[in-house]
Amino acid sequence: MKKPAPFLVYTVLRLLAFLVPLAILWFFFPIFREFWWLAAIFAALIGMSISMLFLRTPLTDASARLQERRESRSSGGQADADAEDRAIDDANESVEDDPRV
Repeated sequence: MKKPAPFLVYTVLRLLAFLVPLAILWFFFPIFREFWWLAAIFAALIGMSISMLFLRTPLTDASARLQERRESRSSGGQADADAEDRAIDDANESVEDDPRV
């Protein structure tokens, strides 16, 4: 079976780290039904703490995957630059070899 994308896994886990505390605050503490914005703030703080403590490995995997993709794109650009440099060098050599110049 194909391994899921690390960025997708990390995103889903971060959403769960926010939505689960929000649901707990909303359903088990009636005061937060009236002050929903306060429940959202507390859920965001709890979710941020959970992600800092427990989601280090998925974050590292997602970051490594993004770095790999960036390096593969930049190497393609470098290959284009190298090809252009070779073409310019070849053109300069042909001009230097031409006795008419």
